[in-house]
Amino acid sequence: MTAQAHLRNRYAREAVTTASPAKLVTMLYDRLLKDLNDAEVGLRARQVQAAHNALTHAQDILREFHITLDTSVWPEGENLKRIYEWCIDMLVTANVEKNVTIVHDVRDVLVPLSEAWHQAADQGATGER
Repeated sequence: MTAQAHLRNRYAREAVTTASPAKLVTMLYDRLLKDLNDAEVGLRARQVQAAHNALTHAQDILREFHITLDTSVWPEGENLKRIYEWCIDMLVTANVEKNVTIVHDVRDVLVPLSEAWHQAADQGATGER
């Protein structure tokens, strides 16, 4: 491993371990959207393994969002859980069928959620309400 790669890995580890919970969610959403983009690119280029890896990683992130969403604190979170479930189901189908349109549709649902989480995290960091 090069010195530059070592520093980059160290920076990434420290960024995750020192991030606020809201920042961690936005970082996961950023990675989720990157995975979906990578899956679309892979499917279009017929790079099946790369697309599969991106889709399964995206599903892992969505599962984590789903299981950690505490609806006892936020009962309206049940609707968000259903969105996560739908996204997971659709990404499984996209992976089986190698269907880029489905990946695109899922991304279209998740982009506004990502933007909302980023806005909430930014407001929380600046103390705005």
